Amino acid sequence: MHIRDAAPQERAMIRSQRLEAYREHAQSVPDGHWQALAQAIDSEADAQPGAELIVAESEGQIAGSVVLFPANTDAYDGHADKQDYPEIRMLAVSPAHRGKGVASALIAECVRRARASGSRAVGLHTGEFMKDARQLYEKLGFERLPQYDFYPADDGIKVLAFRLNL
Repeated sequence: MHIRDAAPQERAMIRSQRLEAYREHAQSVPDGHWQALAQAIDSEADAQPGAELIVAESEGQIAGSVVLFPANTDAYDGHADKQDYPEIRMLAVSPAHRGKGVASALIAECVRRARASGSRAVGLHTGEFMKDARQLYEKLGFERLPQYDFYPADDGIKVLAFRLNL
């Protein structure tokens, strides 16, 4: 597996793959929530200044991607407070590549880059309905920060905050 920055011409394909990776959650949430989530993960947020779109490539194919937002940026369109550490967002692994360590490798790269930038921590948010993601983050040492949770829609579904101290 090779971890690298995405090329600009790969963005559209990555967004499409990201949407497909998240589609399994469409049945777990109300339609309005899914539509908002789909719009967010298919948006151009990954092209914000300073955001790093990182991919995992396996056998010549993009197996997954993640976006690392720099500290003190609005990574969540005003829903979450800005933090003084980088934020991991939109982690997605192609269904064909799941169970092969792609997500862990992408997170490890985000942690490596956060350390290299001198950050004291790296954070992320995930939907409360994303049980596999939550288990992975906890396994990797991320701690829950309920004070930074938020509700992106008026449907009672919480987005959970996590942080890993470096």
